[in-house]
Amino acid sequence: MRLRTLPLAFASIAMGAFLAASHNSFVLSIFILCVVTTLLLQILSNLANDYGDSVHGADNEERKGPSRAVQSGALSPSAMKKAIIITSILSLVSGLYLLHISNLNFSEYLIFIGFGLLAIIAAILYTNGKLPYGYKGLGDISVFIFFGLLAVVGSYYLQTRNLDPLIFLPGTSVGLFTVAVLNINNIRDIESDLAAGKKSIPARLGRKNAVVYHAILLTGGLMASLVYVSLNFTSIWQLSFLVILPALLINFNAVRTKVEAGLLDPYLKQMALTTLIFVIVFGVTNMN
Repeated sequence: MRLRTLPLAFASIAMGAFLAASHNSFVLSIFILCVVTTLLLQILSNLANDYGDSVHGADNEERKGPSRAVQSGALSPSAMKKAIIITSILSLVSGLYLLHISNLNFSEYLIFIGFGLLAIIAAILYTNGKLPYGYKGLGDISVFIFFGLLAVVGSYYLQTRNLDPLIFLPGTSVGLFTVAVLNINNIRDIESDLAAGKKSIPARLGRKNAVVYHAILLTGGLMASLVYVSLNFTSIWQLSFLVILPALLINFNAVRTKVEAGLLDPYLKQMALTTLIFVIVFGVTNMN
């Protein structure tokens, strides 16, 4: 289930909850079900990725990252398929119950049903099927949309029933930081991905340009939040989220200098936890 990635799923929903609370619209039951649904979708994505990369050969004995369940033989492909099906059903049930308690009108309900089904499909087809989009370098945009914009803005909307365009700015921050975690993963796996025909962004760009791309992701995440604060500025404490700047610099330096894949691996977890810390500090200090 790749537990170290789960703080990212929680972070996106927490950001939406903090923003809803800043408008006096926090709803605990909706927040909890948003967390459960998003965690299930993240786990589904991880399980499907484990299966798909094993089938397509990206996860093999020469891969530098942690061993995977199907690759290592800990789970058979058929057992992983069952896990994917069960997690898909749980995600759908949790999502439907979330929408049920949110008291949406019919058109809103249909829109969110559509988003939920797309999220499940996107999680499965990332590395599965005849044309897995993760092998075409489209994983970054999917992560940005589903675990950034949709998670933050969607959870905010379900609690406030309001679509404030400014909310897309912190949603962008979370999305870009989440993509940064994926980028570290893909930089680490460049060699095995190329051998398997998986053309991730780093595989397409090459390591040197992938490092530049990483800098753009980190800088863009910070800038989006700075713009949000500048448009809602009431106190210098709103800039407290800049406390993560040293962690971002450490992360970037590691991506830039640690060429050996095994040395880069711990910085996936570091970036995921940095994103969670960012959300908590930003959320607390930007509540009205």
